[in-house]
Amino acid sequence: MALLLVGINHMTANIALREKVAFPPEIIGEALFQVAELELVDEVVIVSTCNRTELYLDYRVADTETTAASESSGDTLLAHEQQLILNWLADFHKLVPAELADCSYFFAGQDVVRHLMKVSCGLDSMVLGEPQILGQIKSAFAVSSDLKLVGANLGRAFQEAFSIAKEVRTDTAIGENPVSVAYAAVALTESIFSDLASLHILLIGAGRTIELVARHLFDKGVQQIVVANRTLDNALELAAKFEAHGVLLSEIPDWLFAADIVVSSTNSQLPLLGKGAVERALRQRKHKPLLLIDLAVPRDIEAEVAEVADAYLYSVDDISDVIEDGQKSRADAAAQAESIIERGVEGYLKQLRSLNAVATLRAFREKANTIRELEVQRAINALQKGESADKVLESLARGITNKLTHSPSVQMKKASADGRDELLRLTRELYDLGEEDDF
Repeated sequence: MALLLVGINHMTANIALREKVAFPPEIIGEALFQVAELELVDEVVIVSTCNRTELYLDYRVADTETTAASESSGDTLLAHEQQLILNWLADFHKLVPAELADCSYFFAGQDVVRHLMKVSCGLDSMVLGEPQILGQIKSAFAVSSDLKLVGANLGRAFQEAFSIAKEVRTDTAIGENPVSVAYAAVALTESIFSDLASLHILLIGAGRTIELVARHLFDKGVQQIVVANRTLDNALELAAKFEAHGVLLSEIPDWLFAADIVVSSTNSQLPLLGKGAVERALRQRKHKPLLLIDLAVPRDIEAEVAEVADAYLYSVDDISDVIEDGQKSRADAAAQAESIIERGVEGYLKQLRSLNAVATLRAFREKANTIRELEVQRAINALQKGESADKVLESLARGITNKLTHSPSVQMKKASADGRDELLRLTRELYDLGEEDDF
């Protein structure tokens, strides 16, 4: 199996590094094509979220002098491919490879499929069982598919992962009362403020995460919500769902001073809110505390904002403690999901092993068809010469039978003479001949 995975996530790298290697939608196409042009790479999917960047690859094994490479040469190839991808990732994001080496992880073969299944099910997420990750992976797969950068190997692996994720969601409690990052952000605000309903909330962004934050806040009785977005129509559309007010990103300074809580989650590659803007807003607020929660990677709010007095900044990594209780409550469901995943991996491997027979079956059928066509033509010629139909049919049947059984008979006699009884046993199983004692 020529599958390889190179990645970093929230468990191996801090947010400062994760935001450096993230792939925003506007550059993902270019990145995919660059990877596809690398040595030996045939297929590629890039998954990029706030918590992980992962490159899923199918690569072709270079020709060797022997038909089966040794284990050591296979390891050498794998190490070569790992370094190749790591170097590309560092170069694309203008980093030094050593920055990534210590916080990257690698999987090959069936371990790629197992990891993909775990990620799709939310078992590898900061929020155990998070529902959003499956949609993010499906979107990443769709992008590569649209660009014709996914073939049979990665396609089969991803489709199997989607199927297993659906089974896990259906058959376990992993998705019950899901604790999302958005939920955790709102829970954090509740732990700081006793009464959310009276507060002013500024939400930056109009994507799925901000919509979930708005939903949780609205359900808790918050009525003073402002949604700021790059596109006014999107801001107004989201705001309308929660009786909120929609504005442009450029209007944030006009609303920031009134906000008690700011929650941001966009795809911006540059910070949208800086230290100076927060300082000015706090002076207008007479230094009434301001809570800022940045759920974006790369970050929407400059890290220096944390240095401002009366400004309390939390990143997506800082809310992990809020999430921990939800993790514990789903530990049993997670164990059940792991069992389903292992069955899924085994089923996937069985499917692959069955594909190994395709070439042999095709060759067997082609040889049988060749024999049939030759004997049928011989029979037609005989009939045209006036030979009796009965004799022609008998000769046709005998000719096909003899030619089909000749080569297997020769090989079985040779195997018997060489003491290779296993071949004889397999032949009996293949042709359903029963046990030897039956004859």
